[in-house]
Amino acid sequence: MGAVSIAEAWPPAGRPFTVDELDRMPHDGRRYELLGGVLVVSPRPSTVHQAVATRLIVALSAACPPGLLVVPEPAVQLSRDTEFDPDIVVVRLEDVGGAKFTEPPLLTVEIRSASTAMVDLNVKKAAYEGFGVGSYWIVDPGPRTPSLTAFELRDGHYTQIALARGGEAFRADRPFGADIIPSDLVTGLSLPPH
Repeated sequence: MGAVSIAEAWPPAGRPFTVDELDRMPHDGRRYELLGGVLVVSPRPSTVHQAVATRLIVALSAACPPGLLVVPEPAVQLSRDTEFDPDIVVVRLEDVGGAKFTEPPLLTVEIRSASTAMVDLNVKKAAYEGFGVGSYWIVDPGPRTPSLTAFELRDGHYTQIALARGGEAFRADRPFGADIIPSDLVTGLSLPPH
């Protein structure tokens, strides 16, 4: 498929967006996501955001057991009118192969930024909960004290199981054992103010 403009990908007037239109959006450096038929556009992630994600991917990959895989920035289709591009997911190896994931990841991670903070903590959290994502982490790189907030799905609802700040270690048990220290994810980086 060739490149299209946003206008060419837009649905007819009065009809909400679906994943079909989302799949036609241009690759212009922005992040296009879909929430209940509404297009959500975010700016390109900062280099700090990308560095934090890379360090977390390396840490998770080192602890990842056979049969599971750590995947950066995949498309996760929750429904016909909701699709996100989380920063990191952990999935079963047998779910890898299509253009996007349509089964709930075992873990979804969002790296918080000023432009996505409220969406990550409220809207995406509720959507991932409803989709059945077993664990959801929000990593806040700072600028003051980096943190990792972890939620686990229990009886169909997310329960906050941890809030690790700075040099405090978060010991993950699900989807596998891993020790994550928020300050290690930002060591040496110049953090811009939120």
